[in-house]
Amino acid sequence: MKPLDFNTAFKYPFNRATGMWNILWVLVPIIGWFALGGYSVRIVQEFSKGHFKQLPTMKFGDDLGLGFMMFLKAIPFMIVYAIFLGVLSETIAALSLPEWFVAIVDVVIGIFALPMLGINFLNKETVGSFFEFRVVKPVFEHFWDYVMAMLKSILLGIIFMLMWIVLVGLPAGAFTKNIFLADFYRRRVR
Repeated sequence: MKPLDFNTAFKYPFNRATGMWNILWVLVPIIGWFALGGYSVRIVQEFSKGHFKQLPTMKFGDDLGLGFMMFLKAIPFMIVYAIFLGVLSETIAALSLPEWFVAIVDVVIGIFALPMLGINFLNKETVGSFFEFRVVKPVFEHFWDYVMAMLKSILLGIIFMLMWIVLVGLPAGAFTKNIFLADFYRRRVR
């Protein structure tokens, strides 16, 4: 499969610019956040299917429920990950290794494992999908492809961050932050 090109990714949020108004739900505490979270889940699912034409229409009630359920389903992974980092920290202290070693391990996991586990979780919507570590294997099998997806994501994020001055970059960046990683997932993991 052909990778997503940068031009298509950049144009994506502007193809249905009215969809960017959905970012305003962030101003409504809790309810708006869950609705926006569910909407973001659906966007990543669309990316993972290779649909890069335009932002989907928000379905507030459905997205609210999806966002809330995904939050609840993510809690076990957050707990396990916090325990893992605690155990790692204690192990490193017991071995008299420098404390910064934990930070390096956390960064490496954050760059090479968590993004794919997160995309997998958003696609499958199950607690167990956050623990399907096999989805990390393609990151190393197609290392340079993954690095390029990360670099494109960072560059797109920087461009949209600069566009925050005209207020368009905030929703554009929020709704496209996972576009290249979801494309990698679509091409290499599924």
